[in-house]
This record gives sequence, C-alpha cells and structure tokens, in this order.
Amino acid sequence: MKAIIVEDEILAQEELSYLIKAHSSINIEATFDDGLEVLRYLQTHEVDAIFLDINIPSLDGVLLAQNISKFAHKPYIVFITAYKEHAAEAFEIEAFDYILKPYHESRIVTMLQKLESHFKRDNQEQNQTAPSNPRVSHSINLIKDERIIVTDINDIYYAAAQEKVTQVFTRKEEFTMPMNISELCNRLPEEYFFRCHRSYCVNLSKISEIVPWFNNTYILRLSDLDFEVPVSRSKVKEFRQLMRF
Repeated sequence: MKAIIVEDEILAQEELSYLIKAHSSINIEATFDDGLEVLRYLQTHEVDAIFLDINIPSLDGVLLAQNISKFAHKPYIVFITAYKEHAAEAFEIEAFDYILKPYHESRIVTMLQKLESHFKRDNQEQNQTAPSNPRVSHSINLIKDERIIVTDINDIYYAAAQEKVTQVFTRKEEFTMPMNISELCNRLPEEYFFRCHRSYCVNLSKISEIVPWFNNTYILRLSDLDFEVPVSRSKVKEFRQLMRF
C-alpha cells in the first residue's frame, strides 16, 4: 500500500512517518509541505492513501481533497488537524478518517489497522468484480463526537429522519448525520437497505419479525434492538415483493 504525507510542520511530519512505519506495512512514497506540489505529484503518480494536514500553504487540505476526490483513482484520505471544527468538511469529502493533533499513538494504530483492512478487502472485491459492474461499498462514514467513524454497513440497523439531520443506529451506538434521510439512503446499497417509510430506512437483514398493523401496513421488529420500524402504506407492495410474501 503506497501513501504520501502532506504536513508543513516538520516535527509532526516526522512523528507521523515514524508511527506509520512502526505500526503498518504502508510505504511512504513521499512527503510534502505544499498543496500545489501534491497536485503536481499526483499527475504522474498513483497512491493508495494520503495523510493530509488541513492547514498547508498554497492550497489548503480541504480544497486539495476536493480536487483529489474527482480523480478516477481515489486514494483514501486521512485528514490531520489541530482543529475539531473541520470534521464536517472532512465528512462531506468522504474522508476515511480524521486525526487530531497532538497525535495519540493508540489512535494512530487503530486507524492504520482499519485502513489496511479496508484496502485489502476493497482490492479483493475489485479483483473479483467484472469491470462492467460497479463495486459495492461495504462501509460508510458516520459522525460521532466530531470524529468520522468508518462503519461496516452490516452494523447499521436502521436510520430515522429528524428534521434536517438523520439518526443512524447500530446495535450499541447512535450517530447524527448532517443530511436528510434521502441523502443517507442514497449512500447505502439498495440490495441491503429499504426506505420503508418517509422517515425510516431499515437494514433488511436485521428484521426478525414482520407484524401486521393498521390499514394493511406492518411493524418491523429488529434483532437485538427494542425498537419497531413502521412500513408505510405506500411501501407495502414493494416491501412484500422484497421479502417474498
């Protein structure tokens, strides 16, 4: 796995480089302290990951990441910053992770393990999938406590609309996403998730019981959660076809 570091503080750059080499098999191909230099480098080189400081000269990290996100080959982006307020911007760009300075070694180790695991899995899936078929993403970035958490989609049970945000629920945690439920549903693979109601989206594999309800609708009981998700009348026919009953 090839990576570059973009960091204009030399001590922070050296520390991060040391931690990456000590705790992963990732190869650091180059280091940079200027955003425009990175763009020039990426015109002739492909990398798999970029450890990117947000506050860098010439072209700040957010603008640089926005440019990189348009590339045909999109590397994983791990943002590095001393400021928590950039978390929302990092999420919008679908960054892989968001690391705050000063570094905590345990946090870096966890991120590196997760990064290598995702890289290995994505490569395996890409090799097994015909070029004509788009690769299904098996993870989604969720926000909790100003951190971006890369979450396996199978861990998500359901999502619920709350005005301009959407609550996403796993078995043990709750996440607040700065988007409406339609936007969130569009990021989830439709073969696993169903918009069963204008305010709810459910993971079909988590349904443990389908209970008949008023006006020929249904209530869905979920495995391991004490919560019932409604199916609206307008979605009943499609839901029955999906569940084959």
